[in-house]
Amino acid sequence: MAKGFLPVTREEMEERGIDRPDFVYVIGDAYVDHPSFGHAIISRVLEAHGYSVGIISQPDWKDDGSINVFGKPKLAFLVSAGNMDSMVNHYYVSGKKRQEDAYTPGGKMGKRPDHAAVVYGNLIRRTYRDVPIIIGGIEASLRRMAHYDYWSDSFRRSILLDSQADLISYGMGEKSIVEIADALASGLAVKDITFVAGT
Repeated sequence: MAKGFLPVTREEMEERGIDRPDFVYVIGDAYVDHPSFGHAIISRVLEAHGYSVGIISQPDWKDDGSINVFGKPKLAFLVSAGNMDSMVNHYYVSGKKRQEDAYTPGGKMGKRPDHAAVVYGNLIRRTYRDVPIIIGGIEASLRRMAHYDYWSDSFRRSILLDSQADLISYGMGEKSIVEIADALASGLAVKDITFVAGT
């Protein structure tokens, strides 16, 4: 496993001798390389199994180019809204907007969109039509099936459909992400990955 932080720029990736990463991980939180952050655990587990991961933290969802930091990954894009559901992150139960984002430097609001996993998934799909997108984290896990959405007071379909993702890794994903990575690396199409527990 390489020392130091995971690459967040193309230059950092090239310093590691990597032309194109196996995975690009798009996250709604600031990049913090600590096991209290799901993206750090998943990325380091993948790295320990020989896969390279580039991190795009809090991309500008209004700019399609913000997703092109590393170009097209070899295997897939990974997407997580962050350690907290983005709507809970943004609003009190009363619907009033929160003033601080605990997972952004300086507590600054506005660095991630509402329904971040959906927005990031669509941002990626507009640019990369044929790359697998795998979503995970608490937002995707809790919205993986048709559900009642408190914020809109309506029923919503699975986040898999709204995000245009190919696969959801729900719950604790340390084991399933390695199985998914191995399957993709073997040449298996993402649509055929139907045997991994937690997906």
